[in-house]
Amino acid sequence: MSAATEDQAQAASAGHDEETEGAGATDLEKVTITYDDVTPRNFVLASIVFGIVGMLVGAIVALQLAFWPANVHSMLSFGRLRPLHTNAVIFAFVGNMVFAGIYHSMQRLLKTRLASDVLSKVHFWGWQAIIVSAVLTLPLGISQAKEYAELEWPIDIAIALIWVVFAINFFWTIAKRNEKHLYVAIWFYIATVVTVAILHIVNSLAIPVTALKSYSVYGGAQDALVQWWYGHNAVAFFLTTPVLGIMYYYLPKAANRPVYSYRLSIIHFWALIFIYIWAGPHHLHYTALPEWAQTLGMVFSLMLWAPSWGGMLNGLLTLRGGWSQLR
Repeated sequence: MSAATEDQAQAASAGHDEETEGAGATDLEKVTITYDDVTPRNFVLASIVFGIVGMLVGAIVALQLAFWPANVHSMLSFGRLRPLHTNAVIFAFVGNMVFAGIYHSMQRLLKTRLASDVLSKVHFWGWQAIIVSAVLTLPLGISQAKEYAELEWPIDIAIALIWVVFAINFFWTIAKRNEKHLYVAIWFYIATVVTVAILHIVNSLAIPVTALKSYSVYGGAQDALVQWWYGHNAVAFFLTTPVLGIMYYYLPKAANRPVYSYRLSIIHFWALIFIYIWAGPHHLHYTALPEWAQTLGMVFSLMLWAPSWGGMLNGLLTLRGGWSQLR
């Protein structure tokens, strides 16, 4: 079998979608699987609702930049609404979409139902409660004033707990899978689950002084470095890696053809997660951060073009001759 044919065979096998049956331990054994599509559907609906809200708030803050009288009240001013917009779009709109994509695709890639319906419900409702808490606190000025990490310490703890619920459900589902091979999309999801937990916990370390006020354990340039290590990699591992995993499942499905190169997708994964994590200091050029750290961040940022283009080309070449399938 040629390398290209082997690539396609692996991808086709890993991406096989069977609504009611899954492969068992042997070729002679079959198991009936009823997938949980209610949880992904709920996350999709929440994503649509919060997407509309988040983009509406974005339009308002854009107006406030161009027309200052639109800042009609301190609670509705640019400084209060802008973090509400970013949190709504990143964690509510995209976040809910990501959870929907992960939960929907992983069941089919692993040929098993989500491990726990209870954990799925706790994850969904807990995440929506966190979003509502952001809507209530940010316009009141209750904020740590850290980009993409404005929410105060009680909400930070809630985020960590709900993420643990998500992680348990995720890895438990992997442990009980009926498909031995872990398709590359699952590896992108694993990187998301593990790295986001580390980023959030480290950056959110703070000393509470009241029920809704805390101060970071870091100070000065250290605080800035940790913040942008988090801020940059929140984009990397909350917005990029899960969406790439979703792409590697749904794009071949939509085009009705295997991914162009499975080997390239593996190289794409390892190169991206190794390089991306180091690029945060490029947010702090010409600051008090040591020059070697600024240079390191810039060098790794330039290196990012390789995995970025590799993944992009893999996706485009998967669609070669199949663009009509996406209309």
